[in-house]
Amino acid sequence: MNGPEDAAAPLPPRNNPALVGHQAAERALLESLRGGRLAHAWLISGPEGIGKATLAYRFARFVLAGGGNGAAGDSLYLAPDHPVFRRVAAGGHSDLITAERTVNEDTGKLRGEIVVPDIRAVVRFFKLTAGEGGWRVAVIDGADTMNPNAANALLKVLEEPPANSLLLLVAHNPGRLLPTIRSRCRKLALKPLAEEQVTALLAGYLPELPSADAAALAHLADGSPGRALALAAEGGLELYRDMNDILVTLPELDVQALHAFGTRFGRAGAEQAFHTAGDLIRWWLARTIVVAAGGLDSGTRLAAGEAALIDRLARAAGLDRWLEVWEKINRLLGRTETASLDRKQVVLNVFLAIEGAVRR
Repeated sequence: MNGPEDAAAPLPPRNNPALVGHQAAERALLESLRGGRLAHAWLISGPEGIGKATLAYRFARFVLAGGGNGAAGDSLYLAPDHPVFRRVAAGGHSDLITAERTVNEDTGKLRGEIVVPDIRAVVRFFKLTAGEGGWRVAVIDGADTMNPNAANALLKVLEEPPANSLLLLVAHNPGRLLPTIRSRCRKLALKPLAEEQVTALLAGYLPELPSADAAALAHLADGSPGRALALAAEGGLELYRDMNDILVTLPELDVQALHAFGTRFGRAGAEQAFHTAGDLIRWWLARTIVVAAGGLDSGTRLAAGEAALIDRLARAAGLDRWLEVWEKINRLLGRTETASLDRKQVVLNVFLAIEGAVRR
């Protein structure tokens, strides 16, 4: 970890002084800045929750503090008591602007995309002179969620970047960005953290969490501390263990246990639990498909009992059937997220689709 390991509670990226596991990316940014060849736009990509936005704000703070002017070391770390750190954390630095999904005032809900007024504000920002005589920096968090009009508005800045301007695009799915945007950015792809790193972070953030549970959450999170923390908050580990207990009964499901499992999602207020369960089912299916296709790569591990179950079921159905199940289950879960379908019945149908594959 770079900087003090003060992890009593998760911090938003703009407030987080610590970065874990991305030293190579940090060095690339530093070398570019100190070598006088800093690209005006960077596309920082990778799975959700691994620290992309944390790195973007870390770099933004360093640049705004004049870190490229003779600063030594190989870290972008800036102490939390530094004036620039405090102003960025408070959203009060005149040479930094951020864009992300905002709340729709008509519905009171978070928009599913970044809209054009947010990007036009970035364009106007870059037309101004730096208030403190240095760089002007913009962070677009969730750049891959820009709608077409917003993306086209951003092209104006990318095609004719002002002097001393720095645009940091954070994207979970960079392939969703316009090719013309991707081609004008220097790419920095971050990798998931090792399970051991995620486990250590969980131990710091959630010291009351049993070590076995921390390790299990890190396993389910695929190298994403953000996902591990979300699963911990949403009861994801209990859901996964209950789900696994039902899957173990295949090829003939324990119908009583399945109905009890599905009932919890039919209640009012269970939308988030349903979403979490859907993600866990997809996670399990993806691994089953990979095993059916010939095996996991060296970087992917399965718990002992989990590996035995997945191997048994992968052999029972074969790759073609599992691909059919994947498509069917994704349709079911996707329709439920966009329509008012009976969530319990959807869960039952998901497990019955799996049962049908292994019994066919």
